[in-house]
Amino acid sequence: MLRLGQVLRLGAVQQQLQRCLATVASTASGDALPDRCDVLIIGGGGMGASSAYWLKSKTQKQKLSVLVVERDACYTTASTVLSVGGVRQQFSLAENIQMSLFGYDFISNCRNYLGDVDLNLQSHGYLILASCKGAEILSRNSKLQNELGASNELLSPEAMRSRFPWLSTEDISLGCYGTDKEGWFDPWALLMGFKKQARAYGAQFANGEVTGFEWNSAGELSGAVVSSGDGNQRTVRFDTCVLAAGAHSGQVARLAKIGTGQDLLSVPLPVEPRKRYVYVINTQGRNCPGLATPLTIDPNGTYFRRDGLGGNFLCGRSPSDDEEPECDTLDVDHGYFESNVWPTLASRVPAFESVKVQSSWAGYYDHNCFDANGVIGQHPHYKNLYIAAGFSGHGIQQTPAVGRAISELILEGKYKTLDLSRLGFERLVVQQPMLEVNIV
Repeated sequence: MLRLGQVLRLGAVQQQLQRCLATVASTASGDALPDRCDVLIIGGGGMGASSAYWLKSKTQKQKLSVLVVERDACYTTASTVLSVGGVRQQFSLAENIQMSLFGYDFISNCRNYLGDVDLNLQSHGYLILASCKGAEILSRNSKLQNELGASNELLSPEAMRSRFPWLSTEDISLGCYGTDKEGWFDPWALLMGFKKQARAYGAQFANGEVTGFEWNSAGELSGAVVSSGDGNQRTVRFDTCVLAAGAHSGQVARLAKIGTGQDLLSVPLPVEPRKRYVYVINTQGRNCPGLATPLTIDPNGTYFRRDGLGGNFLCGRSPSDDEEPECDTLDVDHGYFESNVWPTLASRVPAFESVKVQSSWAGYYDHNCFDANGVIGQHPHYKNLYIAAGFSGHGIQQTPAVGRAISELILEGKYKTLDLSRLGFERLVVQQPMLEVNIV
């Protein structure tokens, strides 16, 4: 059941609140835990639910039992539903661009996949700003993005002032504006769409927390110990396991001796929670950004976008490494807004000089401490363990592509659509990071 404070934290998406509360009861009532399944998916957020959807949609005529186990029955702290729901192609890695291109296609055509679901897609684009220091990289990234099928254009300061008269371009040398296939959507609706359709195809969703694993005589994972929260534990045996536990994936991996064992098992899954604040602001300032305002990102990482028709905006900024807040709670630091977010907003958009914070919330990134990109694919030691974790804030838009990729690996033994092998666990073993360049 949602606590009052958790409900208030969702104030920025008040238009969704009644729908969320209406479905939360059915969300919380999970299926009974079976004794075994063919595929166990640990984590029922976006990545886990998408994996279940793709696995079952491809095996409707086969008897493949898929069980999803989720520790947070109401998703009150789940990264998926506390994200701002952005979708963009403005990355520097081809894999991220391609996954997000498919993500946009899936989201914009969601009824073809998920049936009667409305994701409230707002295709107003992204506007990423660069100083003279980052202009060359921004231009190079844009070239690659468009070669792969994105639609964005580079804008000079003069062109930006003409198109976005509310914007101050002081110290800005170049902007990249996504003219198509970018925007934001309703993450809760996407998650519920995945879950509803996966269930319709026969997947089971149970409430519980994985607290340990069991191994067979060959040393392979053979079962997961699941606590139902009432003090009872039971072992669910499986043939294949998918680790998609979001910000808690590193912790679950350690239960399987990943990072504490020998040889390949000495390499940890470097995923941990990182708390991020989202502030909802309103302003009475003149020349305010209009309804078609893109999600705008300053060179220092401060971002904002419109939220609904009431004149509200969402905004935030990821802290530097030495400013990372504790993750014990999802309490919001409003002093961080005053000291780290507002000064940039006020200088970049003069209408934001007089903003007032209407509400706020915090959510977790499933942060990959190695290179801030997702780890996707088969574990090199456990051949029946697949990982989809560590997307570091840009995972929600990639859930359609990652779930599809996991289903391909399990059912066909290889990638069939997008080759994501460079994002595999092996890069952690050989210490070859897949870094984004000049990308938040």
